[in-house]
Amino acid sequence: MHVWSVEGNRQRLDGGAMFGNAPRALWARWMEPDERNLVELSCRAMLVDDLDGKRVLFEAGIGAFFEPKLKTRYGVMESEHMLLESLQQCGTPHDEIDVVVLSHLHFDHAGGLLSAYEEGQPSELLFPNARYMVSRRGWERALDPHPRDRASFIPELNRLLAESGRLELVEDEHVASLGDAVRFSYTEGHTPGLMLAEVGGEGGIVFCSDLIPGRPWVHLPVTMGYDRYPEQLIDEKRLFLEDKVARGVRLFFTHDLGCALARPVLDERGRFGVTNERRKVEALVV
Repeated sequence: MHVWSVEGNRQRLDGGAMFGNAPRALWARWMEPDERNLVELSCRAMLVDDLDGKRVLFEAGIGAFFEPKLKTRYGVMESEHMLLESLQQCGTPHDEIDVVVLSHLHFDHAGGLLSAYEEGQPSELLFPNARYMVSRRGWERALDPHPRDRASFIPELNRLLAESGRLELVEDEHVASLGDAVRFSYTEGHTPGLMLAEVGGEGGIVFCSDLIPGRPWVHLPVTMGYDRYPEQLIDEKRLFLEDKVARGVRLFFTHDLGCALARPVLDERGRFGVTNERRKVEALVV
C-alpha cells in the first residue's frame, strides 16, 4: 500500500472553541491566532492506493459547497474545491476512487463529497464510482442530530448518500469489501459512532479524525469545545494512544496545518507526545 496526505480547503475557527477549557495563554503557544482569535486549520484527507486492490480515500474535508454567507461564517478559505485539485496532483481524479471512508458526517469532514457552490445550481455528489462508508451510529446521528450539533450536518448530503445506492453502514472491526486491510474502532466522546480507521496493522497508520485533531490534542487533558463528552473522550484517547504506542502505529492528523503524520510516544512522566513529524506524505509504503 502507498499513502498520500491530500490537502482540502482550509478553515479558520475560533481558537477558544478548538481548545475547550485550555486558556488562551496556553493554546496560543501551540497555534497562533489572528486578530479575531481565529486559528487556521487543515481539512486533510488520506489517500491509500492498492488497499486490498482498491483506491481508498479517508475523509473528504470541508470542500467548497457553502454559499458565500456560510462560507464566511465557517471560515472556509478557498472558493475552489481544493481536495479535487490535490487528488489530481496525486494522479488520482475523484472518479477513480473506489471507496470513501468517513469517520463521521460533520461538514468539515464530509462536505468535500459535494460539488463546489454555484449560484442557482443544486449540489451534486462527487466520487461517482465509490462506495461511501460511515458507521451505523454516525449515520443515525446525522439523520437525527441533537440540537447542540444539528448545524454540523448537511441534510442535503444525507439525502444524496441515501439515494446513491452506494452507502455502506459499518459497525464491525472489518468489512468484507476491504478485508483485513482496514481495522475500524469506534468512540463516542466527540460524536456518536466516530469511526477510526487503521491501515497496515502493527507499524501502520491510523486516521485520528476528531478524537485527536492534531499534535496539541495528543496531550490527554486537551479537548475541543465541540466534543459532546470531554471526560469520556479523554478516557477513549488514553486507551487509543496506549494501544498505538505499544504497536508502533503512526497518527494521521486531519486538522493540524503543520503536521500530517507523527509517531506517538509516552515519556517518563506518563505524558503522551509525538516524534518523527511529517508535514506531508507522498507515496509512503505501509
